[in-house]
Amino acid sequence: MTSLHASLRCIGAAASEVVVLCDALEDVPLWIKDVAGHYQWVNRSFLLNFGVEDRDEVLGKTDFDLCAPQLAELYRVDDERVLAGERIVGRVELIGRYDHTSRWCSTTKIPLHDAKGRIVGTAGITRPLAGATKATRGEPLSLAIRLISEEVGRSISNLQLAQACGLSLRAFERQFRASYRCTPQHYVRQLRVRLSCHALVNTRKSLAEIATEFGFADQSHFNREFRRLLGETPRSYRERHQV
Repeated sequence: MTSLHASLRCIGAAASEVVVLCDALEDVPLWIKDVAGHYQWVNRSFLLNFGVEDRDEVLGKTDFDLCAPQLAELYRVDDERVLAGERIVGRVELIGRYDHTSRWCSTTKIPLHDAKGRIVGTAGITRPLAGATKATRGEPLSLAIRLISEEVGRSISNLQLAQACGLSLRAFERQFRASYRCTPQHYVRQLRVRLSCHALVNTRKSLAEIATEFGFADQSHFNREFRRLLGETPRSYRERHQV
């Protein structure tokens, strides 16, 4: 069987150039780690999944810096198996996301070898399972997070969120701020901006269409909130990240 490296050498191309295509993988996070579990490279879908703007915010970190401890521990156990030479193919597992939810995904991980055949790291990809529902953590606020995520395009009051959790309004707002270090409505605004990033990068929808889809009053409101959170306009973000 002809290898990828052999095929590229045949036409005189560098293998590293193919990596650029990984940024075009929609909703398929890809990563490379060293033997200690530090991220050495990730693609754009990985950044969008974790709500991160720049690779430098991820590189050098581990799963324990990015994920809930219980999920990070599961990933570490799998990584140890891969570092021992095993390939993990199609593992169904929960993958954490920036909106404090997880979703069921199919993950594949392989060991990486140097020129002498020694294992020097791991690489992996994951993709959401078709029809899989989100799982939330941290009852009872997880019920509010799920409602916010599912209805992010429409207005939801704090009272509605409190009722979904079976809490009084005052108790809900107090617990939410303690858990997420912001008010529920500030969380909603952040989530809308984060979700819009995926649409900006992976679709050709107009800015006005995206603004409406994610619950902004109009394109001007979308621009203000996006700039406030990410420091640039939606248009400049799209131009910078689209392949």
